[in-house]
Amino acid sequence: MADQPVRVGVDTGGTFTDAVFPDGTIRKVLSTPSDPAAAVSNVLSVLAPDSGAMGPESGARTRGRPAELGHGTTVATNALLERRGARLALVTDPGFEDVIEIGRQNRPSLYDGRVQRPVPLVPRELRIGVGEPVPVGIDGVAVCLLDADLDPSAELAVARALEASGFDVTCSHAVSPEFREFERTVTTVIDAYLRPPCRDYLLRLAPLADRVLVLRSAGGLVPLDEAALHPAGLLLSGPAGGVRAGAAAARAAGFPDAVTFDMGGTSTDVCLVLDGRPAPASQRVVAGFPVRLPSLDVHTIGAGGGSIARIDAGGALVVGPESAGADPGPACYGRGGTEPTVTDADLVTGRIPAEAAFPGLDRLDRAAAQRALDGAGVTADGVIAVVDAAMVQAVRAVSVAQGVDPTGLALVAFGGAGPLHACAIAAELGMPAVVVPPRAGVLSAVGILGAPRQVDLVRSWPDPTDHAGAMSALSVLSAAAVDALRAGGRGPSGVPAGVSAGRSPERTNVIDCRYAGQSHDLQCADVDDFHEQHRRRNGFARPDAPVEVVALRATATTPSPVDIEALAPPGAREPATGPCVLSEPDCTVWVPEGWTAEIGGGGAWILRPFKS
Repeated sequence: MADQPVRVGVDTGGTFTDAVFPDGTIRKVLSTPSDPAAAVSNVLSVLAPDSGAMGPESGARTRGRPAELGHGTTVATNALLERRGARLALVTDPGFEDVIEIGRQNRPSLYDGRVQRPVPLVPRELRIGVGEPVPVGIDGVAVCLLDADLDPSAELAVARALEASGFDVTCSHAVSPEFREFERTVTTVIDAYLRPPCRDYLLRLAPLADRVLVLRSAGGLVPLDEAALHPAGLLLSGPAGGVRAGAAAARAAGFPDAVTFDMGGTSTDVCLVLDGRPAPASQRVVAGFPVRLPSLDVHTIGAGGGSIARIDAGGALVVGPESAGADPGPACYGRGGTEPTVTDADLVTGRIPAEAAFPGLDRLDRAAAQRALDGAGVTADGVIAVVDAAMVQAVRAVSVAQGVDPTGLALVAFGGAGPLHACAIAAELGMPAVVVPPRAGVLSAVGILGAPRQVDLVRSWPDPTDHAGAMSALSVLSAAAVDALRAGGRGPSGVPAGVSAGRSPERTNVIDCRYAGQSHDLQCADVDDFHEQHRRRNGFARPDAPVEVVALRATATTPSPVDIEALAPPGAREPATGPCVLSEPDCTVWVPEGWTAEIGGGGAWILRPFKS
């Protein structure tokens, strides 16, 4: 390994923190939930022969710090879920103070009267109209005015006055300059709410590398200071890296159409990939809140290796969303955990070998796993059946629900637990193959290592029927994205940080379209493309109906200095026939009876059922 690797990719999850180095070496350490930065420092520490490094140069060591640290983090998501954010005031137009509480008429669960919307992040007494005095004793102010997505001048004037009084201000036009005031206001509030905890964490990472880049939900890296300024963009940070690497692995294995399936310790993340490209989304729901920012269309459920199994009040077996996490972890970790988890069930059924030892842990304790299952009155097979059913529904949500037949898709399995459960899910959905990439257990870190620098810009379009004007404005927005990328600071080599020497930024431009009268829209290359996109998604198109353009989106990217597809495989893989367990340092693969494991493109295992 070079004395100073050009970039190291690090992903912090709920159970493990993973690092991938440019020579292909990988390392896993237990996460430190009370201080996530400590685990990042641990995983970047000097790699001595006995340090836990895994890969072609397990005795290699790093000297000094990396030139670049590419980082994916769960800090923003956890802070939102746990309500550990700033005490905020919201300034908006008089009469619109309650928009974040009124929301829209849809309910989280239509027929369940017990389900409630999440409590707003700003209490009623701190939501005020323009011109009213702002209370003291707050950490920041979110400002969201009507029509600021088209004309930010009023917001800027309000922000200047508030900043002159010493307030930390977040404006909607700088966060989510799109129409729909409810979603724009909530997104702005979340951005301001997350700034203190995320800023404190990210600034602690600054000494760990010459330059720290952070992965955003859209799958691109941004400088640390930008990530700290607008942390709402980090709410799907780590999963986006896995989707990028999973899509690349599927292409290399000959499956351009696939679903990425990332099962970690706390959650499972799935995303549709068509023609080698992960599906984009303009809005996601996180912790019950709409977040209207560019993102990969990742669907997340609370089902992972650490998910806790229990019998509910109705006598049914339930798995998750509560997780044992890294501390104490599953019962089999021997760290004080007593509640049964999916990992315990996998160990008891033999999917995880009895002699297995996870990074940072001694040999797993099968007896402790069995005691935990017995104590809760659940069986290992039952736990696996319930969690598999939940993950089948997650894959349906990104395929069948989007008008895509899963029988034409491969399932790309990664994360520490993904390859243990993938075959059952693929079989249930009639998917023809499971792809297990090299370094599957740390694939999110691989994706971060190979992620591009990226700038995403979005603007509302005020004249929906002016298609020619929209395309002209899109070209201007695209040029602005390139300019913003070039202005992203200087890298260690002196080359602008967003631009690789000798290479121009790549551009991706799309528009949001809908038929006149619709309230939902689709991203497409142009108005003509919209009809086909609508047909695929909804089963019909109306080529003669008027089409409206409601938003413009431009993305500029430059590639990573590390080509992850050129990484040498971490070790030899051999074909196998199930039932069998294929063990690797970072993950375990379960090949059921009636399935084979062959070696495919990029060194991936291709798991298929026997042909009848």
